[in-house]
Amino acid sequence: MTTVTPLPTRAPVTDAPARFRDLLAAEWIKLWSLRSTRWTLPLVFLFVVGVSVHASLADYRNWPRYPAGTRELFHLYGPARDAFPEAGYLLLMLAAASVGALTLVGEYQSGLIRATFAAVPARRSVVAAKATVLTAVMLVLGLVTAATAFWVSQAILSGRDAGWSIGDPGVARAVLGSALLVPVCALIGMGLGAVIRHAAGAVVAATAVLVLLPLMVDSDKHRWIAELRHALPVPAWQRLIEVHPDVLNPDPFPATVTGAWLTFAGWSLAATLVAVAVVHRRDP
Repeated sequence: MTTVTPLPTRAPVTDAPARFRDLLAAEWIKLWSLRSTRWTLPLVFLFVVGVSVHASLADYRNWPRYPAGTRELFHLYGPARDAFPEAGYLLLMLAAASVGALTLVGEYQSGLIRATFAAVPARRSVVAAKATVLTAVMLVLGLVTAATAFWVSQAILSGRDAGWSIGDPGVARAVLGSALLVPVCALIGMGLGAVIRHAAGAVVAATAVLVLLPLMVDSDKHRWIAELRHALPVPAWQRLIEVHPDVLNPDPFPATVTGAWLTFAGWSLAATLVAVAVVHRRDP
């Protein structure tokens, strides 16, 4: 009688779930593989610093012609306007929102998102990794931009004894608030990108939230309108860089510094939660 030797059975192969640090590494590679990231961020940094230098040099040249009253007001408001110019920061905010939107929209439009979810079914973890990497990169960009623009502009103004020091009351808060505005806008862009799933549509929506909406609710007649405006990201940033109280046009319903910080935190958390919920529930 012939005995048949059974073939050895192979142990079933089980794929270990991806660790969160592996997801962070993958999202880091994805973010820097975008041309928009490699080109946009350095160019925006140079543009913001360039606008700040231009404004500071203009005040430096015109300082001998400023009357005493203008010089006194400049000491209250001028250094902040030169260090954090609205024109430069407008572009910085929109660029950050665009990059944030592309972290999700780019994968949806290319179809790569299906491969991502096939490899990592835990969609919430994928979005959390995207938000973490995006926040870290944009925070570094914000810190470098705000610090560079501040110190360069104040170095120029110090030639007229018109600059601020980082140790002056409220100045460090202005620099930190300007730095944190960048990741806040990026997370808003990511949340809008998750909902809209179209790059141009997400950028338009971000422009409406960051630029147009504060203009629409700019009113000092009703408290509820003022409170609504204070709850928007850009007015919150404007409050944080306001080192001295507004003595020219005092606001009847002024915003608070604590409220501005809470606005930053609220928009960041809400945008991230929206992105997590939408990506988890909707099909790619």
